[in-house]
Amino acid sequence: MNAKPEQTAFTGATRYVLDEELAQIVNISMALEMPLLLKGEPGTGKTMLAHAIAESLNMPLIVLNVKSSMKLVEALYQYDTLTRLNDSRFGDSRRDVSNIEEYIKMGKIGQAFAADKRTVLLIDEIDKADTDFQDDMLDVLDQMEFDIIEIDKTVPARHRPVIVITSNAKKDLSDPFLGRCNFHHIAFPDPKMMRRIIAVHFPDIQDDLMDNAIAAFYRMRELDSVEKRPATRELINWIRALKADPDFKPKRLAKGDVPFLGVLFKKSGDYERANSFVNRRKVF
Repeated sequence: MNAKPEQTAFTGATRYVLDEELAQIVNISMALEMPLLLKGEPGTGKTMLAHAIAESLNMPLIVLNVKSSMKLVEALYQYDTLTRLNDSRFGDSRRDVSNIEEYIKMGKIGQAFAADKRTVLLIDEIDKADTDFQDDMLDVLDQMEFDIIEIDKTVPARHRPVIVITSNAKKDLSDPFLGRCNFHHIAFPDPKMMRRIIAVHFPDIQDDLMDNAIAAFYRMRELDSVEKRPATRELINWIRALKADPDFKPKRLAKGDVPFLGVLFKKSGDYERANSFVNRRKVF
């Protein structure tokens, strides 16, 4: 019996609302074998896109969460010198301490290269890393191989991963980096798109709750001097909170009453500004 052919075109996933332009750039990036760089404010679905691609194409997802202090070698592999030293001192290990390769552990990029099948590699928040990390990482991704210097071994990619890179645009990326990626900016959903997203998560939501919750949400996002505006994740959790309250009535939102502000605003200053705004607008 012939194996089922691998799906090669991304058409969306069960819980990811996809617009046509984004679908096109994903498929173009896969066809050109180039990383896809996604920019946009937090909550626009950059990270979830990688999950959706993995679901749609039935590929494993490997996530590299970039940290400001991270060195590229950590994303490639780690040599566990401490364990090897302890094993050599106490002599109770089942591993051969003379074989350094026994103590090499693949990092996230290394795991994607060594995987038995093609993976989706998500490199999340690349703007946290310094320029050298960014450019050196793309050298590795261009060449699809890296060296483990401790054992003088080159590790080639068994399958070229689908590479998604996200940035919250907190720091500029270098021109060489930008030149080696396809780019897409994911704008924050407008109310019409947000209705589609909410309908996916709450298929049975009542129209009055949908209308009033979305209207109130966008009013709260427009508050001045807010450091972290509520995003899609906060709206979904907020609607869950509203639905879980047996005494809640959607018409309260139309009167300016916005309960559970702590679900929408996670910073103290933002919460206080929002609470003050709501108290001024309430109609009793």
